[in-house]
Amino acid sequence: MRRIVVLGVSGAGKSTVARRLARVVGSPHVELDALQHGPGWSTPPDDEFRARLAAATEGPAWVVDGNLAKLTADVLWHRADLIVWLDLPLRVVLPRLAWRSAVRIARRTELWNGNRETPAFLVGRNSVLVWAVKARRRHLAEYPGLLARAGVPWVRLRSTAAVARWSAGFSAVSRRPPGTGRPGPASR
Repeated sequence: MRRIVVLGVSGAGKSTVARRLARVVGSPHVELDALQHGPGWSTPPDDEFRARLAAATEGPAWVVDGNLAKLTADVLWHRADLIVWLDLPLRVVLPRLAWRSAVRIARRTELWNGNRETPAFLVGRNSVLVWAVKARRRHLAEYPGLLARAGVPWVRLRSTAAVARWSAGFSAVSRRPPGTGRPGPASR
């Protein structure tokens, strides 16, 4: 399994898991946010974004993290060997997300293409916390059907313990000599 998509709301750990998986399978790690967010948080037209995604995943191996299912599923999901959905509860995700954003704001951490989070990312109706709540509702409604139709093996991990167990198992199986086993869905 060398082509993997990692899904989940902001703060679920997508980038952390994707970076780890990319190291294990020896492939590039592609962040959808880096392709989607231009200077000043601008976004490219859909066709341009899809072209960027196709170019970033041309090779035989890649691990992509991000959502944007309406823009990516038809370009990417059917080419994946595995889709991993990090479906952690909001009681886990929201504190992580608040802490991550607060640290990024305090350190003025540059994200993609010169963008930085500001205090507005934490407060108000457009905050990343509100975004995560709305996105999780949307994922719960859309992902089961989309994943079932994708025709690709997938796993849904619903706790940090499940993510840790699955990641450890994936790493162990992926490091075996060829022909001695394959990664597969783990406990959910």
